[in-house]
Amino acid sequence: MIVTIIANVFRFIALMLLQVLVLDHLDIANGWMVPYLYLLFLLMLPFELPAWASLLIGAFTGLVMDLFSNTPGMHMSACVIMMFVRLRWLKLIAPREGYEFGMRPTVPRMGLVWFVTYAGVLILIHHLWLFFVEIHRFDSFFSTFLRAVLSAVFTLGLCLLAQFLTSRDERGRT
Repeated sequence: MIVTIIANVFRFIALMLLQVLVLDHLDIANGWMVPYLYLLFLLMLPFELPAWASLLIGAFTGLVMDLFSNTPGMHMSACVIMMFVRLRWLKLIAPREGYEFGMRPTVPRMGLVWFVTYAGVLILIHHLWLFFVEIHRFDSFFSTFLRAVLSAVFTLGLCLLAQFLTSRDERGRT
């Protein structure tokens, strides 16, 4: 239990530092692709986390991101929406035998197809919410939608790359 908490705190700090110090300063395709790798922290939270804890962790994560990027409430609301949808989405895509206690959603544990389905939908929801709140109008709907989709695909690619670079083979462990 303590090891899980320490690992999650370390993951939070590492991903937030990487996001704030490196990824926020990248200009990819003139701002059409904006990577938000810090979402990997929220995506990798354990399955059995209570709903209230998921929403609070999402709010705190978004708040920290808002403080560093000077976007009051934008990341916080997007992360809370993402965590709210995560609660329902995990039930919809659950394996027939359910999730094991203490298991995290990772590529080695759940498989590439499952993780891409799981993370892809949640990242897309986060990005759509964030970009439409950022622009707060619908007159440029299609360009904002395209920016959100491109950024979501890029973020998902970074999440998969991070999973492959940092994950040990967890299939044999409980």
